[in-house]
Amino acid sequence: MTEEIIIAGFGGQGVLSVGKILAYAGIMKDMEVSWMPSYGPEMRGGTANVTVILSDERISSPIVNEFDTAILLNQQSLDKFEPMVKKGGILLYDNNGIIKPPTRKDIRIYLVEAAAEAARMASAKTFNMIVLGAYLKIRPLVDLEHVIKGLEKSLPKRHHHTIPMNREAIQSGMNIVTEII
Repeated sequence: MTEEIIIAGFGGQGVLSVGKILAYAGIMKDMEVSWMPSYGPEMRGGTANVTVILSDERISSPIVNEFDTAILLNQQSLDKFEPMVKKGGILLYDNNGIIKPPTRKDIRIYLVEAAAEAARMASAKTFNMIVLGAYLKIRPLVDLEHVIKGLEKSLPKRHHHTIPMNREAIQSGMNIVTEII
């Protein structure tokens, strides 16, 4: 089993963090892992994406041209990466700021209203964890406990008090994701 994932959106949405947490969780599950970030020079507001590969076999290259799963969090990313999802693959998106939703009929499309849920939870910082929860519901390749441990490794110790809130956000994402096609 090999899962090639692209996570893309604006800087500040936690795209790279989601990828890093998935990578840590994969390592803890004794999987082969590749994590390759890409971002513009802007700190926030620029584009950012990360390719994560989780596999039970050796990964020959971190370079991927087609993805099993695309997690797309803005219109630019949707426009760029929707065509790169493998036939039969998965596209997960948040509709906040999406003017032209996905149109492909040969892939499975899921919607998670993560921005709205983060607002309901009164914490914009939970947005990326809601998205991660939605992905884990669709593709439970790693265990929630490994994800939480990955979160602990990713967060500085001074932010570990937010882990219960992030766990709640992950669970929320699992509960609100819906399949469109």
